[in-house]
Amino acid sequence: MVDVSIQGSDVHFNVKGMHKLWAFKSRLQIPKKHIIEARQDAEILKGWWKGWRAPGTHVPWVLTAGTFLQENKRIFWDVHNADKAIIIDLKHEEYNRLIIEVENPAAVVALLNTLPKLA
Repeated sequence: MVDVSIQGSDVHFNVKGMHKLWAFKSRLQIPKKHIIEARQDAEILKGWWKGWRAPGTHVPWVLTAGTFLQENKRIFWDVHNADKAIIIDLKHEEYNRLIIEVENPAAVVALLNTLPKLA
């Protein structure tokens, strides 16, 4: 599970609990202007193949956490409950996409999609 908060011109993604261990990361800090879009998309979450772990943890249909490489994209995953997962597309960042589980997906998607997009 990931907590999302806005601090100044950045969005902070704080990985909670044991997920820090499985994801090999505790926090990501992304400038608001680098967030393209946030959404929920069940199609992206389907299937057992999430990509090559680099490093990450993957137990099919149970947990996906960490960095994965798929189709020339670097994706950060932290999902245990797919119903609470959101997808965040990024530009000019270490990751092309974040796929994370949050407490309230609709609220976080709305928050991220209403951020002012500065050049």
